[in-house]
Amino acid sequence: MTTAGDNFAGAKLAVFLGQDLLVIRRDDKPDIPYPGHWDLPGGGREADESPAACALRETREEVGLVLRPELLIWSKAYQRPHGRVWFFAAHLPAETVSAVRFGNEGQGWALMAPEAYCAHPLAVPHFADRLREYLAARPV
Repeated sequence: MTTAGDNFAGAKLAVFLGQDLLVIRRDDKPDIPYPGHWDLPGGGREADESPAACALRETREEVGLVLRPELLIWSKAYQRPHGRVWFFAAHLPAETVSAVRFGNEGQGWALMAPEAYCAHPLAVPHFADRLREYLAARPV
């Protein structure tokens, strides 16, 4: 279990709407990592928030979905060059798509089959790796 005092840099959330994955097209700016790539909701930690609170806040800001912490069904921390990052997964009904409200970061959003994301040449590579790991571990 994670606590607010855990040392981490940020968190990402694989949000499934029905069978599809909610993805965000990153801005196409040369000063950001992976410009123009398909990303997942999430980002950097603010203040002393917990990993789950970080993932949920970023999801709310980026795609307008307000999720309860108990919807986070899987989590794992990974070491990245800038620090430890948490990866979460949540599954919501397909009709939740009507509640998506795109924020002010990125070029847009889409639904994508998770396998298609993992194979996409513009998927953020380490998030595709994390998603593959989740897909292999999740119960059928």
